[in-house]
Amino acid sequence: MFQRLPDRSSGEVTFTFDGRPITASVGDSVAAALLAAGIHVCRTTPASGTPRGPYCLMGVCFECLVRIDGMDNRQGCLVTVREGMRVETQRGARTLTTEPAQ
Repeated sequence: MFQRLPDRSSGEVTFTFDGRPITASVGDSVAAALLAAGIHVCRTTPASGTPRGPYCLMGVCFECLVRIDGMDNRQGCLVTVREGMRVETQRGARTLTTEPAQ
């Protein structure tokens, strides 16, 4: 469904999603990088555990919530991917304890 535009030679960054290394283009949002890598689910709902993924890609719908570097409830479509970033599936509601950001 989603495809990269040709000739995007702005460079690459590597980050992890649930421990799996992902390569993205410099300037990609986390949500766009996940979609480009074929990952369509980035969270589950608190009530039923239903899988959800990026939808509006502009910060309105909150479907792309992920855990980034230990912090829950980050909108993946509004965060630019950076080298070494640790992104994880957000399962259910956010946790109240988080690891300090690095």
